[in-house]
Amino acid sequence: MPTKVENWKSEVYGNEIREHLMEFAEEGWDAIPEDEHDAWFERFKWWGLYHQRKGQESYFMMRIGTPNGVLEPGQLRVVGEIADEYARGPVDNPEFGGAYCDWTTRQSIQLHWIKLEDIPEIFEKLEANGLSTQQACGDSWRNIVGCPVAGKDEHEHIDAWPVAQDLHETFKGDDDHTNLPRKWKVSVTGCDQGCGQGDINDLAFEPAEKDGELGFNVRVGGGLARKEPRFARDIDVWVPTEKVNEVAGGMSALFREYGDREDRFNARIKFLVDEWGPEKVRSVLQEEFVDFELPTAGEDMRDQYTYNAGTGEHGDHVGVYDQPDGKNYVGLNVLVGRMGVDDVLELADLAEEYGSGEVRLTQRQNVIVTDVPDEELDAFLDEPLLEDYSPDPSPFMRGSIACTGTEFCSLSIVETKNRQVRYARWLKDNVELPSEVEDFHIHLSGCTASCAQPQIADISLRGMKTRKDGEPVEALDIGLGGGLGEEPRFADWVELRVPVDEVPGAIKNLVANYEAERDGTETFREFVARHDEDALAEFVEPEETDYEDPYMHNTKMTWYPYTDDDEMSDSPAPTNGDGEPLAPADD
Repeated sequence: MPTKVENWKSEVYGNEIREHLMEFAEEGWDAIPEDEHDAWFERFKWWGLYHQRKGQESYFMMRIGTPNGVLEPGQLRVVGEIADEYARGPVDNPEFGGAYCDWTTRQSIQLHWIKLEDIPEIFEKLEANGLSTQQACGDSWRNIVGCPVAGKDEHEHIDAWPVAQDLHETFKGDDDHTNLPRKWKVSVTGCDQGCGQGDINDLAFEPAEKDGELGFNVRVGGGLARKEPRFARDIDVWVPTEKVNEVAGGMSALFREYGDREDRFNARIKFLVDEWGPEKVRSVLQEEFVDFELPTAGEDMRDQYTYNAGTGEHGDHVGVYDQPDGKNYVGLNVLVGRMGVDDVLELADLAEEYGSGEVRLTQRQNVIVTDVPDEELDAFLDEPLLEDYSPDPSPFMRGSIACTGTEFCSLSIVETKNRQVRYARWLKDNVELPSEVEDFHIHLSGCTASCAQPQIADISLRGMKTRKDGEPVEALDIGLGGGLGEEPRFADWVELRVPVDEVPGAIKNLVANYEAERDGTETFREFVARHDEDALAEFVEPEETDYEDPYMHNTKMTWYPYTDDDEMSDSPAPTNGDGEPLAPADD
């Protein structure tokens, strides 16, 4: 039997949701029948809207898709202006203020505290400037990811930006690919760094050569969620650039027809690849979904992949780098991927003043300003904003990634963004890495959904709960040694349910043991791979330090983790279009 979500989608889904959404926006929050909330919230995702968690009724997270992370000149300013006007809730975040933008691990943008009544005006402004929330969420093609400096990188074999752009324009809003069994994540990589992260996507195109021609090998079935991570598997197909759309459309249609619609937990292409095997995937693709002979795989460039491989790399694009045209791109570290709106608008000014106005987003939650001439570079690097968003940060700042957490997410178990900011700053001040270690990745995910991609970090943190001194507290599982690159591997989970205030001490002790026990100059990832889980668990020694965690006592139990108990302890939600609390229905 189809799931309830499939039944909801069979009634209304895809582009037609927009008409209903606009009607609800005009009439207000109360216009959505209470017994239909779950159905409509599921449908709204197709237009980039997630309803926020309990206690925040009538507020939405809005996701804006930016294919390949490219924000064309002027678009960053538009996003900042929308955040400034519409993304302000009843309580400020103590670290980031009242309005901010989140850069995601899929090169998208998320805004919070969006009111239903404001959506028509927001959509109008986005779309007038070439931006959209269409299919940013939902059971369809998600934002296409890839090397964020495609077309501006000296390390690329193929400029993948036109390929990603063509895929975006072809399949966004295409009725034949509107309603898939679950989300569909596509990566296109043209460089030798592997920074498109094809290994963890449903469908990946990676640079490969066949008979002297450069094109792409195809991998299928990667993903991290549900505690069942998979690396995408090679299906022995090479495709020239002009055929990418046909193969991508064929794979999407294969998933549409054969993906599991009776069990949403099993409704990802990775489980179909498990069941069928890569050989059957290839044969069904050939026989039923493409009308030309699929070439066998070519010689791939994976032996050159260094992205998140534990060795010296430029793959996170933080720093100053040459462009082929003689200009420069400058990658700025954005701690946990969040920028206050004033900083967003200032960055838009700087991008226009020193570059072309174009800004790009990375899968490490960072931003890149492109097209900076040599003669403008020093002045740009001297701008005060770059003191907070450095192109040369501490490895602990550079490698910190965090998901949304209990601030807004109903799935998350623990607070994440502000906590990882505190972790990174404490580690920077209190822990010394070996001198040659420039990359050290710590990813904090609030639950097992893996939005922060914890399984591919040097240190993986996953939200849990435990008890300490007889009281319930937030806790984290600790995993070690994950990463991508030529030979990807997932983290080993070696220590479970560590109280959050003991995690910095655990990391400090782990780094000390790594430096004392490492073999020569081996990377942290090599060090982890050389030891079994029991030995690794002994290297992790949870310990209280002078680190203090103000969020450790069940942030999920409050309507907003940062609310002062003496001020607005009761949620004002739901509210009307002006943010004023609505009277209870029985008043």
